[in-house]
Amino acid sequence: HQACRQGYSALYLRTPRLLEQLRIAHGDGSFGRTLQQLAKVDVLILDDWGLAPLEENARHDLLEVIDDRAGSRSTILTSQLPVDHWHGWINDPTLADALLDRLVHNAYRIVMKGESLRRKNTEEEAAS
Repeated sequence: HQACRQGYSALYLRTPRLLEQLRIAHGDGSFGRTLQQLAKVDVLILDDWGLAPLEENARHDLLEVIDDRAGSRSTILTSQLPVDHWHGWINDPTLADALLDRLVHNAYRIVMKGESLRRKNTEEEAAS
């Protein structure tokens, strides 16, 4: 929020939706342009990282996105999957090493504990 107030551009995407957009971009010839757009955003927020299994093409696409941004733009990942499971989720040792090296280098890691606010709010609404 603060970055936007200071004039930085930001883009929020669920990771599965990003991967679907990249798959479509391969098909319609806009993949390069899509990568350029993602590389220019000051703050890219990828939600639901690790939520669904990765196909081979998606692994390569994620590496392209992250590599284009590494060292020049901020990328925020949110995930329910613990970081120590990300390597297995990527499911390709070489790509996982390359991708995680770019993500973890100079990263700030925030671990949030506690119950889900969605679940808590639903339970409170049901009780009232």
